[in-house]
Amino acid sequence: MQLNDKAPDFTLPDQDEKTTSLKDFRGKTVVLYFFPKANTPG
Repeated sequence: MQLNDKAPDFTLPDQDEKTTSLKDFRGKTVVLYFFPKANTPG
């Protein structure tokens, strides 16, 4: 991906194991935060 590209749709489980898709938030402001795996340099 390049800066300002739109994120592809994806579906992942939330904290309650319910699936959530990016498309569920269409038309709303969404902030995606990515972080390195715990206990790894990054």
